[in-house]
Amino acid sequence: MKTHARTLIIGLAALGLAASVASLYVHYQILADPSYVSFCDVSETVSCESVLTSQYGKVFGIPVAVGGALWSALVLMLGVMGMKPAGSEKAGRVAGYVFVLSTIGLAGVLYLGYASFFLLRQMCPLCLTMYVAVIGLFAASGAAASSLTTLAGRLGDDLKTAIANPMVATLGVLWVVAALGLVAFFPSETELASSTPVSVPPPPTEVLGADEVAQFTAWMDAQPRVELGVPSNGARVVVVKFNDYQCPACRQAHLAYRGIQQKYATAYPGQVAFVSLDYPLEAECNQGGIHASACEAAVAVRLARAKNRGPEMEEWLFANQDTLTRDRVKEGLNEVAQVTDFDDKYDATLVAVRTDAQLGQKLQISGTPTFFINGIRIGSTLRPAYFDAAIAHELEKSPAPKPQATGPQDAADLAARP
Repeated sequence: MKTHARTLIIGLAALGLAASVASLYVHYQILADPSYVSFCDVSETVSCESVLTSQYGKVFGIPVAVGGALWSALVLMLGVMGMKPAGSEKAGRVAGYVFVLSTIGLAGVLYLGYASFFLLRQMCPLCLTMYVAVIGLFAASGAAASSLTTLAGRLGDDLKTAIANPMVATLGVLWVVAALGLVAFFPSETELASSTPVSVPPPPTEVLGADEVAQFTAWMDAQPRVELGVPSNGARVVVVKFNDYQCPACRQAHLAYRGIQQKYATAYPGQVAFVSLDYPLEAECNQGGIHASACEAAVAVRLARAKNRGPEMEEWLFANQDTLTRDRVKEGLNEVAQVTDFDDKYDATLVAVRTDAQLGQKLQISGTPTFFINGIRIGSTLRPAYFDAAIAHELEKSPAPKPQATGPQDAADLAARP
């Protein structure tokens, strides 16, 4: 192992750095472009977006990937500059420093891995790559390290020797500058949300080829259809979204699909129904507990609907998603719909939120947003062009609307939803 330790450490550190930089790129694109779908959003449970934008994807507003990139770059510099010649006493000592860093990194990835797999129930391919790199570095550096008991005593002398080397000193300064720059200037969700135009985006400009449409619609036709019990009220296509107002992916889908929703409302009035069902990831009204104000947000929208201000309340919540607390939600509800009795109506309204969440539990919803288009489950956010194609396909397949017997209560429930 010691013979090839330097090569392994350099290779694994480079792999970790590449995964962290890619994660930062994906994280930025998710925040900056509502229609962006990353290459690693594979399915409902394999999604970089769900993990990177969760509460575990950042610390004090700084993406965890920033720490991963800086950590990997430091280990890479130690391997390249400090472990030559390979197999020397100096290389063994530097491997010991890498082992100490790897121990810290291993503690971090074990915690993040637990949060990803057991709390979020999501798997991020880029995060997994980083986990592999850290575990590999822990094993490789541990096998190559010389006695760890002497490291503390040699650290001061080794730092002086490194600083005396112009190349190492320059790289160290660049590393510090990069660290400060990433921490200070990586944009937050709030900053990007405030700079995002609030106008309704146009329908998707991506044009799918005939083969792409054929493959996609063939996949749709092969899927089972689930009866949700949501009345169509004469619509030929019913698009149901299980939604959480504190879910970043729900915000992205909301922004990305607004233009499509408007398109069908104009071209096919009454023929395409968009129904939002509540699935807050908060223990007070549902399973899970990663979004502390999601139940309050769902209640606020329902109270705003009673004042015919439901869509405006949704816009406000998504625009202020990163700062939501119970008090902040109450302020927004008062501002948008002039509702001042939130606390008095909260418990009664929460019953309806729980009813939606219980339906989602029966359907085994494991993440938001989850869509059903005429009962066909779409477990992850589709690119807008495919979302548009799915609705168009269902319109083409569905017969002209027929009179439908709808109970008064069902009609009232549907009318209450956007």
